[in-house]
Formats: sequence, C-alpha cells, structure tokens
Amino acid sequence: MLKLIFKELIHRKFNFLMGLLGMVTIVSLVVSFYTITEATKKETIQLTREAEKVKWWNPKDSDIHVIEGQAWSENLETPFDRLPIDAKEKVRNSVWSLSKNTAGLSIRFRSNASNIVVKYKLQGAISMPHMPATGVSGLDLYAKNSDGAWVWVKGNYSIGKSAIYNFVNIKPNDQYHNKGREYQLYLPLYNSIDSLEIGVSKEALFIPHKKRIEKPIVVYGTSITQGACASRPGMAWTAILERKMDRPLINLGFSGNGRLEAELIHRMTSIDAKIYMLDCLPNLSVIEGRSLENVKQLVLNAVRTLRTEKPAIPILLVEHIGYSDELIHKDRKRKVADLNKTMKEAFGMLLSEGVSNLHLLTKEAINLNLDSTVDGIHPNDLGMQHYANAYEKALRSILDEPIGKYSTTIPVTQSREWHFYKWEERHRELLELNKKSAPRVSFFGNSIVHFWGGEPKGPVSNGPNSWSTYMSDLGIRNFSYGWDRVENALWRVYHGELDGFDAEHVVAMLGTNNFHLNSDKEIIEGIKLFVEAVKNRQPKAKVLLLGILPRRDNEERVLNLNFKIAQLAGTLQVGYTDAGAGLLHSDGKINEDLFKDGLHPNDAGYGRIAPYIIQSIK
Repeated sequence: MLKLIFKELIHRKFNFLMGLLGMVTIVSLVVSFYTITEATKKETIQLTREAEKVKWWNPKDSDIHVIEGQAWSENLETPFDRLPIDAKEKVRNSVWSLSKNTAGLSIRFRSNASNIVVKYKLQGAISMPHMPATGVSGLDLYAKNSDGAWVWVKGNYSIGKSAIYNFVNIKPNDQYHNKGREYQLYLPLYNSIDSLEIGVSKEALFIPHKKRIEKPIVVYGTSITQGACASRPGMAWTAILERKMDRPLINLGFSGNGRLEAELIHRMTSIDAKIYMLDCLPNLSVIEGRSLENVKQLVLNAVRTLRTEKPAIPILLVEHIGYSDELIHKDRKRKVADLNKTMKEAFGMLLSEGVSNLHLLTKEAINLNLDSTVDGIHPNDLGMQHYANAYEKALRSILDEPIGKYSTTIPVTQSREWHFYKWEERHRELLELNKKSAPRVSFFGNSIVHFWGGEPKGPVSNGPNSWSTYMSDLGIRNFSYGWDRVENALWRVYHGELDGFDAEHVVAMLGTNNFHLNSDKEIIEGIKLFVEAVKNRQPKAKVLLLGILPRRDNEERVLNLNFKIAQLAGTLQVGYTDAGAGLLHSDGKINEDLFKDGLHPNDAGYGRIAPYIIQSIK
C-alpha cells in the first residue's frame, strides 16, 4: 500500500512538473512567435520600402522590339518564342516545343544603376543530368564599358519556377560620363520564360535598346548550337561568337532535331542574313529510314534553296565534330568519318554546279580535344571556346573582317560621349539614310568632322558658315563620330556603313583620338586596315586620306605622323592631302585664332581646311 501511495505521489509530481514545463514552453513559444512576427513585420516593412524604391521594366510592355536574337518579332504566340505562330502547324511538335526555349535570345539596355535585379518565371525543368541549372534555366549579364570592351557581371541567384538574379555593388559609370554602360542580358538556353522584369532604383537611368538592324549571323543546328552544355547562357559558343563579331546572331538550334528540314530552310530565306551557317550533321546519323545518300540530298537541297532565294549571302557548311571517345568506340569514328565524307561530296557537287560563296568548316578546324566535352559530344565551356574561335576565324575570312594585334586593328564600338550624343543611334541613322539615298562623298572622322556640319546632324555645329559655303554642294554625308578612334571607324565599316551603294569618294581623317594610347606605328596599322576595308566594300570609290590636323603641344608629332600617313597612301595607291597646313604659323605652332580649344577648329579654321579637301575631291 505504501508503495502504491508513494508511486502515485511521484506520478502526480511528474505530471505537475510536466504541466509546469508545458506552460513555460507555451509561454516561450508565444514570446518567440511574437518576436518572430515583429521581426517579420519589420522585415516586410523594410522590403516594402525597398520595393517602393525600385522601378520595374517588362519587355512585354515595350513599344519597340527589344528581344535580340529573334528572327521574327511579329506574330508570336508568346513574346519569347523563336518561331512565329504560323510555324506551329508546319514544323514537327518537338521542333515547335524547342522553339519555346529562349536559346540565343537576349535583352540590351543602358543603366547607371549600382544594383540590378531580374525576376522571371520558368515553364520547364530547371536542370538536366549533364547540364547545370545555371545553363539550362539561368541568366547571364555582360556589359560593355565606354571603350567598347566586354566585361562580365557576377550575379547572386535563386533558380526555381520563380527565379531571381541580383547583380549588386556594380561600378555604374566609366570615367567619361555618368550615364552608365550598355548591358546584354542573355536568357536561358533550355527553358521557356513566362514573364520577366528588370528592376533598378527609381533614381537610376534605365533605357532599353532597340533590336539591332544590322544583318545577323544565322545558325541552324543541333543541341550544340542550342547551347548544350554551357555552364551559363553567355558561354554558349553562339553567344561567344556574337560578342567576338559584335553582330546579332539568330540561334536556330533545336536539341536532337537539327535535321536540315525544308520548312526551317525555307523560313531562313526570309531572314536578310549576313551569313547562313548549317551545323546539323550530329543529328543526321544513319538510322533506319535515313541513308548517307539521304543526308547528301538534304545538304544539296538546303544549299540550293538558300542560294536560289538569297543568291549573294554566304553559306557555311559545318562538319560533324565527332566524339572524344572515338579511339575506344571505333564504330563512332567510322560513322562520323562517313558523314563528313558525305558532306564533302555534297560540297564538291555544289561547287561544280557553280554555287558561289559556299564554304566548309572542317572537324579539324574546330579541333576539340580530350577535355572539351561533358559527355563525349556536347562541349563544356572549354569546348565552347574552341567552337567560337573556329567559327570566328572562318567568318572573318568569309566576311572580310580581319583583325590585327594592336587595339587600332580590333574593331569595337564606343560610348565615350553618350551624354552628348548616342553612338549607336547615329550608326542606325546612317544605315537608314544609306538605304534611302546614296551619298556622293562619305566623310569619316571624329568630333572634328562630326561637329563641323552636314547630315546626319550632330548635337552642335562648330563651323556652320564654312560648311554652308564650301561643303554643302559636294554631296557629302558626314560619317564622323565624336571621340571616335581608328578602331571605332573600322567597326562601322565592318558593320555596314559602306554597304549597299556606290560612293564616288570616301574621305577619312582618323587617328587624333589615338594619340594618348597608341604609337605612330599602331595608328598607321589601324588606318591601313581601315583603308583596305573601305576599298573592298567600295571598289569604285576614290579614297582620300587627310592628314591629322595640328593640335596644341603636339605639332611635331602630328607632322611626323602625317608624313607616315602620306607614305601609307602611296603604298595603298590612294589620295592624300594635308588639310591642316593652313592652321599653322610660320614657326610650326598652331594659330590659336583658328581653334576653339587647341584641337577643334572654329568656323574660321574650318574655312582654312575646306579648300584643301574640295581641291582633292574635285
């Protein structure tokens, strides 16, 4: 009995203690909940306040076409599609489904924001067994500085059906102005986007760029073209090539489905391309119902269709790159060799038919090595670089866009005076003017010519009277840009400013903005490449090189450099004149009365150089 009483007392005491403990726990939980709620409330308020400071831009709401890489910007089922809606019933279901992936698409904009956030919603699987989520579903942000050099922007990210990228602590401006820099946001390679918004602080500049009007590179291919297996979208070989050539690129890569199908080839003919590239052999292996002869006919039909509809656009055929384990699996090596042999046979037949401007990129030229793939066929980032390098080498030869080793011989854009005028907008304006009417004289230069006068108009005119008196009746179009260096003028020639018309004269005064960066030899090499590019695009035009105008404290260097420019003109068999001779005193120093600032002439100074130019043109 005593034992039972004792046991009951212990039991009651235990329950009392447990009850007391429970009450303490409940009180603690209530306090904790209250604390958490208050913290969450404060955090929510803070986030709300931060959100109120952000302005959001949605490309769906834009009144201009802003999606780069779209061959067709109209009649789309959704804004981020690669094929128009009328293709839905004409291509195979797998091709249509893959066309919803945003491979090759990007958005360009200018901003001076220190923080950029991108939020977007996805439709498909986030990752694949052989390709990370950052490549399949991620974004990639690149930027150009004011001198045209590409830089990569690291972002913090969370990738799910609802995904977000935060690009923080960005140095927003270069040394020239406070208007930020140009960005290019690459979209996912193997996923589809439902919606996307870009956010910056309300105080920051944000200007979406229009889709470029330059003729694009068009690539029709396989999963490798679509982007497998790049670690992020900007590392796909097509994206690397786009940056290297600094030209729009249309990615018609369809994973497992790049089969040279007539419907896709026919659609390509509606694109006014710079070049067509066909890289479909990896999806055309011999299987039941498809022989090597079938493959040959597909190649022949594709090229004949393109050439019939677009007789002048170059076509590049690409061999099967092969597999990195061919030494182990010999049947693979044989199959690849058979396909490449078939491609060469078709290539030879087309040449014998008289098909012109047809080219072949071989397996050996691409030259992937043992460590270049993820799974023996799909390139990793190293392999993507191999691909891009091989394509760039081929395209620079085919398109006649060579580069050299000096900065003056590597074409780039610039935005050094973006606060004063828009470099890309002036380029676009010139392309559109050239389509409407051909100039008699194309005058290339920098701010000295840009801000003299003529069309298209610059933001200021430093010599309106002299231009009206001497230059207006010569049929001159002003192809000059403020702050341009030799390499910037070279870019503009490579990107169409002298295409599609015949000028009588091309005049150029280049190099003064390279003084502080380049040696005389480097400037001469750049001018040489520029003249060669001009002569190749305007073979009927008379080319005139003008000596650099004298400038304060640099008169002797200008004199020596102009002597070398004159020698170069003789070597290249083009004209030369020293238009700045009338701006000097007898002691060789500049006449300050003829200059605004020791570099740019005033109206009277322009009046001194104009007769030299007129005499040389006439």
